[in-house]
Amino acid sequence: MYKTMTPGPTNVRENVRMARSLETTNPDIDPSFCEFYKETCDLLGQLMHTKNNVYILGGEGILGLEAACASLTEPGDRVLVLDNGIFGRGFADFVTMYGGEAVSFVSDYHKPIDVAELEEFLRKDADFKYATIVHCDTPSGVLNPIEQICKLLASYGVLTVVDSVAGMFGEHVNVDESKIDILCGGSQKALSAPPGLTMLWVSDKAIDAMEKRQTPIASFYANILNFKNYYKEKWFPYTMPISDIYGLRAAVDNVIADKNILERHGKIASAARAAIIAGGLELYLEKGFSNTVTVIKVPEGFTDKQILETMKRTYNVMISGCFDILAGKVIRIGHMGENANTEDMKLVLESLTKTLKDINFPVKCNMAEVFINQLNK
Repeated sequence: MYKTMTPGPTNVRENVRMARSLETTNPDIDPSFCEFYKETCDLLGQLMHTKNNVYILGGEGILGLEAACASLTEPGDRVLVLDNGIFGRGFADFVTMYGGEAVSFVSDYHKPIDVAELEEFLRKDADFKYATIVHCDTPSGVLNPIEQICKLLASYGVLTVVDSVAGMFGEHVNVDESKIDILCGGSQKALSAPPGLTMLWVSDKAIDAMEKRQTPIASFYANILNFKNYYKEKWFPYTMPISDIYGLRAAVDNVIADKNILERHGKIASAARAAIIAGGLELYLEKGFSNTVTVIKVPEGFTDKQILETMKRTYNVMISGCFDILAGKVIRIGHMGENANTEDMKLVLESLTKTLKDINFPVKCNMAEVFINQLNK
């Protein structure tokens, strides 16, 4: 087995794995499961600082993004897509898939969205049903200031859909203060449960917009309204993946018990970036670094495959490359959830240092040593 330090899926703690192996009941008709599901949703609401509706859906994190767009979008709706990353741009596909008109606000992929520039844009055109924003755009690692962005959009009467799949639990999120209407999360990132579940935090304003549609939602599986009355009616729209939800609950309990989780992510990320720069490598971003993933430019004259394959084959460590416009240009280290710890990051940076020497890149230092020194400052 490789030591997996990719930007998700992350390593899974033993108590999460064991929870997934528990004997199960019939989640369709056993009221005890409905109570368990609601308790878990309530805990997720507390963790994201909101009293909004919370739902857990059976499907990988992308399901939540599509469900938000499917449930809100009617043919002809204008939707603002905030695009400063590959995933940010990708929201346009979900909008147009359901008949909406995607209007893109494009900004530099090397830095966060400039809120002042967005405000200037909105002064000229704010006629949008909703806007989509990515909190941490995983391919580049850029972190967008969702609280400022969503408050600004709310002031113009624009609903907001936020993808924080790779941000939440490693970065601060306060749904109510930020005025986020639909927050989308996934089980396999900083929450450190296996892939397979989407979590949605949905405001009453978003529910109201869905209910006032003139046309039916063009999906069943991605229809958020199907979950609205699950607790009142003790009925789910489809059979819930009970073992996955048992595991998710154990991961939620782990996060609740980890009182310094955000501080830990911040320290690990900052020390890792400092070590990488000291080693002579260049970060992809100019600013706006996420605490969950670090993205490094592939040095000129070398390839991502040289680095990734040597690390896997020789040192048994798996980090990742990228795709789309960043294919072959960067490598990515995930330090989120269970992966955000000193021992694992030290191993990654030791392996990366040795790998760079193996492929004859003039690495300037032992990056693992710099990492530890930074943590001890």
